[in-house]
Amino acid sequence: MIGISKLYCGTAEPSDALRYGRMSSQLPSHLLQFSKDKRPVVVWNITRRCNLKCVHCYAQADDRAFEGELSTREGKALIDDLARFGAPVLLLSGGEPLVRKDLPELAAYAVEKGMRAVISTNGTLITRNMSEILKKIGLSYVGISVDGLEEVNDRFRGVKGAFKSALQGIENCKAAGIKVGLRFTVNKFNVLEIPGIFDLLENMDIPRACFYHLVYAGRGSKLVEDDLSHTETRAAVDLILDRTKNLHDRGISKEVLTVDNHADGPYLYLKLLKENPERAAQVLELLKMNEGNNSGRGIGCVSWNGDVHADQFWRHHSFGNVRNRPFSEIWSDTSDTLLTQLKEKKNHVKGRCALCKWLDICAGNFRVRAEAITGDVWAPDPACYLTDEEIGLSDK
Repeated sequence: MIGISKLYCGTAEPSDALRYGRMSSQLPSHLLQFSKDKRPVVVWNITRRCNLKCVHCYAQADDRAFEGELSTREGKALIDDLARFGAPVLLLSGGEPLVRKDLPELAAYAVEKGMRAVISTNGTLITRNMSEILKKIGLSYVGISVDGLEEVNDRFRGVKGAFKSALQGIENCKAAGIKVGLRFTVNKFNVLEIPGIFDLLENMDIPRACFYHLVYAGRGSKLVEDDLSHTETRAAVDLILDRTKNLHDRGISKEVLTVDNHADGPYLYLKLLKENPERAAQVLELLKMNEGNNSGRGIGCVSWNGDVHADQFWRHHSFGNVRNRPFSEIWSDTSDTLLTQLKEKKNHVKGRCALCKWLDICAGNFRVRAEAITGDVWAPDPACYLTDEEIGLSDK
């Protein structure tokens, strides 16, 4: 996760994180990525059921009941363990989390235990009444997926009317006083929609937007050929940078992030090195605090059936199940070779990743994407768009 507005526009300084001691239990949400203890933010996919049919769904969700989902009681036991373990955030996702009738009860329980609870949703089920319930619970944030304007979004989501319903969900969250943001997964089908998403951000007064790079998992694994080329990715990132700075320069405060491609960090730094060397030095310090990809270390996932994964895209590899052992015990088990290696992935990456001068601030990017293309977890991430010159290979 790269905070474009924080880094490029200077809305966060190294001193901001240092002032809190950089411990995840003390850092405010917007600075959590700079923690030094990297207690895991846990994504809990509480259900595989969903009312939409998104073409890129990593969970391969469907609108039907699936057997084996953790019960309310089991979910509360999981939350108890996560709270004791010091996980700072519980992100409730799916499928569509709001199809589970006990989502408010589970979210409220996490907040009672001192965790920050957020949900990732398609927004179509957030009625005015539901938004008031979520506000009363004390949710920290609601992220609503919108992958384009109406025509593109509805085609991408597989259900006509999904766009209008999502916008109504956003309005309901705003009316209830809940912080809400957009989630947008970039690919060839919708890259031209980025300017429209920024317009939406401004016109609807939405405080936050996350632009996700495509990860080849679930139904998204069928979209490899529809991912952006390296040249197209650079252009998309440039557009996001420029539109974010335009908002900032006009005094319009928005939090903009890119997610799931840590090449964005060095790319932003190199751009600032030409434009503002003094700010570039501060950004480099923040990127070092961020430490790049944290799958298996600073982020983890619990599936609907209790399986524990390195992140929400690693469903083909489970480290254990919370029905058999607590998450905290599974996560701390050094006998699992892959989990141990993921916590120190810089020592295991190969090829240009191993030789890259940005390894300390990227950590080898997304291992699951490398595995999807090459079959080798430690091969270079094919979505890294930095040139050999930019990563220092030409010097070697």
